[in-house]
Amino acid sequence: MAHDVLSVHARDVVASEVRSLAQRSSTAANAIDALIPASVQTIASGSALAGEARSTMADVTRAVARVTDIVGEIAAASPDQSRGIGQVNPTLTQASQRTQQNAEFVEQAAAASKSLDAQGRELAETIVAFRMPNRSATASRDVPPVALQAAAA
Repeated sequence: MAHDVLSVHARDVVASEVRSLAQRSSTAANAIDALIPASVQTIASGSALAGEARSTMADVTRAVARVTDIVGEIAAASPDQSRGIGQVNPTLTQASQRTQQNAEFVEQAAAASKSLDAQGRELAETIVAFRMPNRSATASRDVPPVALQAAAA
């Protein structure tokens, strides 16, 4: 009989452990059931973010390709621009030299004009000295206006 009591007690212990295990399994299953929708939502959000990242990366790839094309165009145009600038520099140097020459010519012309003006005044003074006292007023009309102005001064 002791053997039977021990056997009953063992069955009770096993049954208690089985119930406890079933209880823990039920609690874990409920927790898993609660986690599944949250996991599904997280996976859906992650999938959407991955799609956005894929789209953004495609945009970046296209932008990088465009920048590469533009840099290639700039690199291709640089020698032409360099040659053009090389041609512009001598032209600007020539224009500067001609401008300087023109300024010198203007100064020379101004000096010549002053000299001619002075010579004209001297000539007018000389003509006045040769004026005949017996001539009439009509004769003074034959004298250039510059000479008359110089004579009046």
